[in-house]
Amino acid sequence: MNDERWMQQALDLAELGLGTVNPNPLVGAIVVKDGHVVGRGAHREFGGPHAEAFALDEAGDRARGATLYVTLEPCCHHGKTPPCTDRILAAGIRCVVYAIDDPNPQVCGKGAGILRAAGLEVRSGVLKDAAETQNEIFLTFTRRGTPFVELKLAMSLDGRIASKTGDAKWITGEASREQGHRLRRKHSAIVVGVETVLRDDPRLNVRHVDGKDPVPIVLDSSGRIPLSSKLLQAPSSAIVATCAMPEAIQQEIEAMGARVWRLPAEDDRVSIPALLKRMADASLDSLLVEGGGEVAAAFLEAGAVDKVSFFYAPILVGGRDAVPAIGGTGVDRIADALRLERVTTRRLGEDLYLTGYPRT
Repeated sequence: MNDERWMQQALDLAELGLGTVNPNPLVGAIVVKDGHVVGRGAHREFGGPHAEAFALDEAGDRARGATLYVTLEPCCHHGKTPPCTDRILAAGIRCVVYAIDDPNPQVCGKGAGILRAAGLEVRSGVLKDAAETQNEIFLTFTRRGTPFVELKLAMSLDGRIASKTGDAKWITGEASREQGHRLRRKHSAIVVGVETVLRDDPRLNVRHVDGKDPVPIVLDSSGRIPLSSKLLQAPSSAIVATCAMPEAIQQEIEAMGARVWRLPAEDDRVSIPALLKRMADASLDSLLVEGGGEVAAAFLEAGAVDKVSFFYAPILVGGRDAVPAIGGTGVDRIADALRLERVTTRRLGEDLYLTGYPRT
């Protein structure tokens, strides 16, 4: 029971790196001696010191004979920082408890093996499920080699994301919008279709909460994005993904500081698998899909969605011409519908927030 108590504190600390450590993992660590926490640490930014280093520095001499709780198996290789296993051994730690193995082939099992060989007690698997959910981006990107994709939609109870006139502000309440910005903060990139840019002219940045802005990506097959759009205003980190944009428009966009990715087409649209591969090549480990309904359908039809986060407002929009949350062609039979598992729900103000994972 104490192991779970201490590990939960380490998991809480790991959240301090949310959105700033990508494509590295979220990691928290605490040093416990005689029933008291004597050192705390979190991996706070990409390339910065690891959680174990911060915790051991704070503990100082009190680390000798203590137990280290860490959410991820300690590393044992030289990367941007020295091996954590060396620091742990030098500090005189007696026991290491960690939640999940590091899937990096340079580490997986080797870090724990080095510590055991040196005579330390090593235990793993404490709050494993919680740690895997917290690091689902890192684990997916490391194991699969492509970004973790989360589909976020805010809709009415009857599944509409806009009225028949295109009006969409605001469907959900302030608490839901704040949570939506937490999702933006968590991901390396965010994607919308050009129709959303034409209709809403969004910035796709992080507001309401503190955090780093994701890289905005616009799916624009033929080059319809207005040069006056907020996403292209300097300084711009935007990426416009296209398959048939005229060269002259590409040159104008790039002259403004944005990037254009020319990718293969599927059914006259940008290929979703090609987009994800290009993102991986650019070390973008995660993508938040924000809309609209046709973009949502494209990712779902490509089998590219790892998680859904849906916000339901207690309103009914109605209208056969109102905009559905998910467009595309849909399925012919209910039996063929995509089913979710590990579904959770909670209230956000008057809204309902649902998360789940497509069943594979």
